[in-house]
Parts: sequence; C-alpha cells; structure tokens
Amino acid sequence: MKKIKVMTDSNSGITQSEGKKLDVEVVPMPFMIDGEEYFEDINLSQEQFYNLINDANVCTSQPAIGFISEIWSRLLKEYDEIVYIPMSSGLSMSCKSAETLANTEPFKGKVFVVDNQRISITQKRSVAEALQLVKEGYSGAEIKNILMKNKANSSIYIMVDTLKYLKKGGRITPAVALMGTLLKIKPILQIHGEKLDSFKKTRTLENAKLIMLDQVEKDMENIYNKLNGKSDDYYIDIAHTNNLENALKFKQEIIDRFGDRGTIVDPLSLSVSCHIGPGALAIAVTKKLIK
Repeated sequence: MKKIKVMTDSNSGITQSEGKKLDVEVVPMPFMIDGEEYFEDINLSQEQFYNLINDANVCTSQPAIGFISEIWSRLLKEYDEIVYIPMSSGLSMSCKSAETLANTEPFKGKVFVVDNQRISITQKRSVAEALQLVKEGYSGAEIKNILMKNKANSSIYIMVDTLKYLKKGGRITPAVALMGTLLKIKPILQIHGEKLDSFKKTRTLENAKLIMLDQVEKDMENIYNKLNGKSDDYYIDIAHTNNLENALKFKQEIIDRFGDRGTIVDPLSLSVSCHIGPGALAIAVTKKLIK
C-alpha cells in the first residue's frame, strides 16, 4: 500500500499546531498589511491581526510556486503520493497554479490537487475525509476522484457585519458601501461551487441567523437529500471573524433546530478575514461523503 500525505492550506482553518496533530501539511497563506507580508500562525496571531487591520491597507496573495515545489519535493522523499486540497479555484489562483505544477516532472502522477470548491470549514471536512480514505487504503488518484464527485455537496452562508473590507477589496463600490453603512445593512453572502455571491440583505444579526438557518434547511431538503435519499448525514458547522460569543450562541440554535451534528466552531482564516473584516458569522452545510 502506498504511503500518502494529505496537504491543505491555512484557509481550511487548520492551524499549524493542529496540522501536526493530524499529520497534515498546512501551507500558510500569505497576506499583506500596509505592504508587509504576514503568514497566519507563523508571524501573526488572530488577536494581533484584528488589532492591526482597522485603518490599514490589507490584501491577500498566494504562496510562491517555488515554495509549494519545495514542500512537495521534501514530502516525496518520505511519501509515495500527496493529496493536496487547497482553497477553491473560484476564490484564488493558488489552486490553478498548483494544478499546473502537479502536471510537471517530478510531480506528475505523484501529486493530486483536489479542486473541490471548498473553503474554511467545508475544506476542513474534506481534509478529514481524505485522511479517512487514506486509512481505508485508497490511492491518491482514487481519493481525488471521490472528493471531486462530492464537490458540489456543500453550501456556505456568511453574514458580513461591515461593508468596509468588501469595499477595500473592490468587491463593492464605495457608493454601495456608504449606502449600506448608512442603512446598517448586513449582507449575507453565499458560496456554493466556485463563486462568492450576494444572497440576501438584512439589518439585524438575529434575522441574519434565521435566514441562514432557513436556507440550510431548504438546501438539505431540496438538494442534498436527493443525492442518496438520506436526510441525516450532514455536517452543519460555524465559522466567524473575531465573533466567538455569537458563534457559540449560534451553535446552540443549530443544535436546537437540527440536533447535535458535531458542529465545528472555527475562526475564519486571516486571509479570508482580510476581505470581510471582523464580526462576520458563517454557517456551512456539508453532505457526508458519498463514495
């Protein structure tokens, strides 16, 4: 049986220390604050990040392809194959860059890049599934194929507390940001597949949570139940940006409505937080792996 290493990036929410415990290689995603480069969990903590970004110019980048090449070369001295699960190609060019590199020597046929359109907690769930598939004896190519077959089986809804960072990132115009701020609008964004789209707008946190819970239930009933006829094989998870208290309250509301599904509550990675700022709250529904 081949020896396989599972690898992801920090957008999965897996920290460097957690990656070591799981035996998962975690690529730290770079971002810039006022022109200085940082890496989450390497030279900047979550707390330090939110203390710095208020009036700063913040942007994200992707790992240098040479850096990824060095990691793969190092890992392939010990492992026969690598399964790399980066963030969705719809949200970053880093996945496509990795796919191109994986098709060159000496990585071709040994490194399998999984572009299954995941980010944050859904990406983290994919890593856990890959680890289980490794234990079950699947090859790198087989693991990639199984994860790709399931790529559309998750949705994320994100309530953004401030429009400031979406404006900074060019995702909305200054005029829209100003109007939204004046009206105290909290947009709810959706990630399903490749794209980050506007879903609905509201003015209160409580209403945003209700909208997201209702939509998760609709997704379960109208989309995911039809895949295999099962209505009890879901993960429902939470992510947040510097908003733990509300995230924990939201977890209890999920348990009250859907039962205890082992909900993960994770901070969003800092490279994601660069685009949405503090106070965000997200819910993700993920269908358990269908082989």
